[in-house]
Amino acid sequence: MVATSKTILFALLLHIFFLIPSHQYHPLDSLTPSEFTQIRSIVTKAYPKSTHNLTFQYVGLEEPTKQTVLSWLRNETTTNPPRQAFVVARIDHQTHEIIVDLSLQEIKSKQTYNGYGYPLLTEEEQEDANKLASTYPLFVASISKRGLKLEEVVCGSFTVGWFGEERKNKRIVKMMCYYLDGTLNADMRPIEGITMTVDLDEMKIIQFRDRIIVPVPKSDGTEYRESKLKPPFRRSLKRTTVVQPDGPSFNIVGSQIRWADWEFHLSFDARAGMIISVASIYDPEKQQSRQVLYKGHVSELFVPYMDLTEEWYYRSFFDVGEYGYGLSSLPLQPLRDCPPNAVFMDAYFAKNDGMPLKMPNVFCIFERYAGDVMWRHTEATDPEKLIREVRPEVSLVVRTVSTVGNYDYINDWEFKQSGSIKVTIGLTGVLEVRGTNYTHKDQIEEDVYGTLIAENTIGVRHDHFLTYRLDLDVDGDANSFVKSKLRTVRVNDHGSPRKSYWTVDSETARTESDARIKLGSEPVDLLFVNPNKKTKVGNLIGYRLVPHGVVGPLLSDDDYPQIRAAFTNFNAWVTAYNISEKWAGGLYADQSRGDDTLSVWSKRNRIIENKDIVLWYTLGFHHVPCQEDFPVMPTFNGGFELRPSNFFESNPVLKVVPPS
Repeated sequence: MVATSKTILFALLLHIFFLIPSHQYHPLDSLTPSEFTQIRSIVTKAYPKSTHNLTFQYVGLEEPTKQTVLSWLRNETTTNPPRQAFVVARIDHQTHEIIVDLSLQEIKSKQTYNGYGYPLLTEEEQEDANKLASTYPLFVASISKRGLKLEEVVCGSFTVGWFGEERKNKRIVKMMCYYLDGTLNADMRPIEGITMTVDLDEMKIIQFRDRIIVPVPKSDGTEYRESKLKPPFRRSLKRTTVVQPDGPSFNIVGSQIRWADWEFHLSFDARAGMIISVASIYDPEKQQSRQVLYKGHVSELFVPYMDLTEEWYYRSFFDVGEYGYGLSSLPLQPLRDCPPNAVFMDAYFAKNDGMPLKMPNVFCIFERYAGDVMWRHTEATDPEKLIREVRPEVSLVVRTVSTVGNYDYINDWEFKQSGSIKVTIGLTGVLEVRGTNYTHKDQIEEDVYGTLIAENTIGVRHDHFLTYRLDLDVDGDANSFVKSKLRTVRVNDHGSPRKSYWTVDSETARTESDARIKLGSEPVDLLFVNPNKKTKVGNLIGYRLVPHGVVGPLLSDDDYPQIRAAFTNFNAWVTAYNISEKWAGGLYADQSRGDDTLSVWSKRNRIIENKDIVLWYTLGFHHVPCQEDFPVMPTFNGGFELRPSNFFESNPVLKVVPPS
């Protein structure tokens, strides 16, 4: 997209106008740079680096209780909730959980974690691990044996999962290396057969194996940078742009965003990335704002690969809990990642040493109009009085991108004037490929666990399962979950010439075991309702989950990656609200054993009828690579929608006035 200088100036003015005003306090605000610095000071004072080996693996907001936040929002208290932080640190090779009270400038609580699993990997320790290979004699010899240039080799660290070991492993990663020499698309040129194991605490290679020599895929055709591509090119399009001559219709105050009848809070977390909180919509008929969503975010991203070879079998990643969906966020590129009318916001996270690091342009917020229709009708009963009413669809989008290794995940939360919230995930980036001797499909007579997408290059089959934690509070926090089955009924009498029709059988889940849903086998309607409130004609007020495509796991339940990722066994779960239950794969996902996951919590079988409850929804992709995925993948989208169902008395956008 090409923008004129006026358009660029307009975008810059928007950025300045909306983001310069002084920060307004909100109890769910992300930690600020000064708070990160205070946290570091408090923790290092308790554990001086002169006598302790200390690293900060995760630092995030220790959020106040829901009732505290809601009371503050309703102005029932004039006192701001205390600011606290939750810190996961590695201190002398042990995992410590620390809660820091920023109001009192002290450690509120601390404990050592001795269970299975390890905390997030930091970027710094991955970088340090990746540098070890270049000076490791056995590796240097293996590179020389292959006739490769050591200075053109780069390496990456991979978490190792768990495969039934009874004894707790060290905190380790396996290292895989790649060859540049003519390309920057390193993922397309793996050096197969070499595996190194790195002890992250000791930061040294503890195991090395050179099993087999396989040709390194060629660099030809791997380039994707615009400035480096050579003819022939595809036909270019004429310029398009987005102009809002009257400025945007949304307003940002601190981290609070108001648009149309919507109001919500936006924050950033090193693990979850984007978090949408306290989303409510103003109902002009009732003349009040009504709660919809207390908190929503990606909870886990499970990516298992289907290759059983020695260098690949362990690749079953928990991208949120092992690498950090927020830590993997990158600055958005104006006019490319986001349209000219977008406003950008920055974020901060704590580095390995606890100091804050700024991540510029991590969010963009913009109004979208793509020619879609919000509603329309043509009334042609009287040809002489043709009636046609059309309303254009304008929505608000909040976007962030997480690049976890080779994959780029485009995350959109889209708010519609109709009251719907549409969540979309776009998958792009580059494939994780395996080198092979094969140069043509006709040579292959075995299962190579993927598709030959270029000479000597196998695109390995794999899955993506994104689990969202959606704390819906539909017009209040006391909600119920209703599953409605659409059932065919045969007509056996002679009162109608019809032979069949379908009806709806609805059942309200009483306990958590009643609310585990596998979608796809039968048509169902899934509703969150407020059993204490009804419309004027007697329907329960609610919101509907509308999946956009249904995919479930194909691994067996006793396969170790699936034991760890049992939270993907169902597309939807509903659990009793618990502020500590945030991460579907457990707090410590690296080398976890599946003993602290959503599927385990759900076995408590708590009462969920007319209670404060949480919806967990997993959407998935089975990726069978094809040549069009080489050298970089066109974006593939999935998602779901939270849609009002008898929440309003009638069509809420009936009286929307279209922009003039």
